[in-house]
Amino acid sequence: MLAQGKAKLVAETPLTIQLPYAVLLKPRLRVQSERKPGEGQCLLLHICCGPCSTYAIQRLREQGFAVSGFWYNPNIHPFAEHERRRECAHAYAEEVGLPMVWWEEYEMPAYFRAVVGHEAFGERCAICYRLRLERTAQVARERGFYAFTTTLLISPYQQQAVIRSIGEETAGQYGLEFYFENFRRGWSERGRIAREQELYQQRYCGCVYSEWEAKDRQASTWRRLPAKRKQKKDK
Repeated sequence: MLAQGKAKLVAETPLTIQLPYAVLLKPRLRVQSERKPGEGQCLLLHICCGPCSTYAIQRLREQGFAVSGFWYNPNIHPFAEHERRRECAHAYAEEVGLPMVWWEEYEMPAYFRAVVGHEAFGERCAICYRLRLERTAQVARERGFYAFTTTLLISPYQQQAVIRSIGEETAGQYGLEFYFENFRRGWSERGRIAREQELYQQRYCGCVYSEWEAKDRQASTWRRLPAKRKQKKDK
């Protein structure tokens, strides 16, 4: 092109020429994957209560998972409390069209046998997580799910790192995947949906020990209140 006078030499190193006309180049195609992390995968979501399931269900569906819920919480005491929470979870599942798997038996004795001698906060909690996650993994394996996770991951009062460790260990034992995500980002959204749906929001984790601890905290707060505020609360 230089010899024919169709281009002008700009530089020899590196060889650069200038054309007397513009050249339109085809734009490079950018291949962007729009595939979502959970697309085409069935996931079993362990549900500890209705309010905590709200954001988790929404988020997992956004991630492309085909979500089903699973109810198994032998720690919840007393039985009336267990049933109240179960009914709340049932009502919300129906509201959002969530398929559910219900563990029909109330296995509170199994929980007490597991934590006896390990009742301290944190120690008993790890045992409780394992009970519920192992049952979830068992059911997930039997019913052909690819992965499982738990609404316990949304609570700032639960030990998220311990839950994740037990979940991943259990998943490996059952040949499944444990889906971990920091659902705590949706804690405020959880509260908003629960209030809008008028879901029952419990005041303690579930076990009798957490109920005692919650009452102790309440009593401690009451003792620190000024006399005038106590009088107002009594009215």
